[in-house]
Amino acid sequence: MPSTRTLLTIPGPLGEREVALSSPDRVVFPEAGVTKLELAEYFVEVQAPFLAANGHRPVSLERFGDTVLGEHFFSKNPPKGAPEYLQDVEVVYPSGRKHPQIVLTEPASMVWAVQMNTVVFHPWPSLASDTDTPIELRIDLDPQPGTGFAEAVPVAIELREVLREAGLEPRLKTSGNRGIHVFAPIIPRHEFLDVRHAVIAAARELERRMPRQVTTNWWKEARGERIFVDFNQANRDRTMAGAYSPRALTHAPVSTPITWDELPEVDPREFTVRTVPERLRAHGDPWAEFASGAAEIETLLRWWERDVAAGLGELPFPPDYPKMPGEPPRVQPSRAKKVPREGDARGRTAKT
Repeated sequence: MPSTRTLLTIPGPLGEREVALSSPDRVVFPEAGVTKLELAEYFVEVQAPFLAANGHRPVSLERFGDTVLGEHFFSKNPPKGAPEYLQDVEVVYPSGRKHPQIVLTEPASMVWAVQMNTVVFHPWPSLASDTDTPIELRIDLDPQPGTGFAEAVPVAIELREVLREAGLEPRLKTSGNRGIHVFAPIIPRHEFLDVRHAVIAAARELERRMPRQVTTNWWKEARGERIFVDFNQANRDRTMAGAYSPRALTHAPVSTPITWDELPEVDPREFTVRTVPERLRAHGDPWAEFASGAAEIETLLRWWERDVAAGLGELPFPPDYPKMPGEPPRVQPSRAKKVPREGDARGRTAKT
């Protein structure tokens, strides 16, 4: 039996476009019962704030063959048969390889992505006009086992103070799961490695202030029940779910911008594909003025140099990266070769 199809008419800056949606009644989020058609309609409703946060930049699409419980994969370059209005830009990956990557510029491209079974959108922190230069600093506060959103809240509040001391004005959003994403608009004058170092500097300062609650340890076995500041999300081609993007969890949560005043009382599970459009109509977009107040990261880079001079150097990069200058060994502590102690079987000196 052929699949049912629904034809959606999507308004946009260049006029209306028609997007065919196959299997519109297929349930994508089992617990919530949200269908593919509902997901497409969600993006039509949130198109303006979604494009403001994620459009006109390289984006990776996290696509699912069935529900969010099924298999998934990431799609970066435009597939064959993509509509003519879908744009792309050539980017350079950590390996040095170059490849075109999808760029969303209008609402129809978002609905087309849903037709391609996209659930999560992962935008770069740089624009298509200059992919090598981030326009925002991103910090992922990732609760480790034994902690959750509630434990991340005081960490985010202290991080706000750290970033303000460095001259930045941070914004925040729920991750759509248990964590918190803290962003700050920056003047695009530095490449990815500098921005990574700025994030590490902020993370180390935060860890010094909250050593029992915060860790920058890359190795999971050494993090304990603390909030991990994931500095590697600042690397080239490392992304997190964008603002107003759904997440691949069964209750259809959305990574949602919130105000700092809301943070202490907010329940991230309340922000879903079905509730966020009404929230926007009632309260507006907390990130509407996101780009205003973009600042330099020079203070954070001075903190980085200060820490390097004190013996705190580079931290591990993701495993898919080439070995980077100054990087420590990529081996977790429990698997590292022990240095023989003087007098043991391997380190005993010969008698004379």
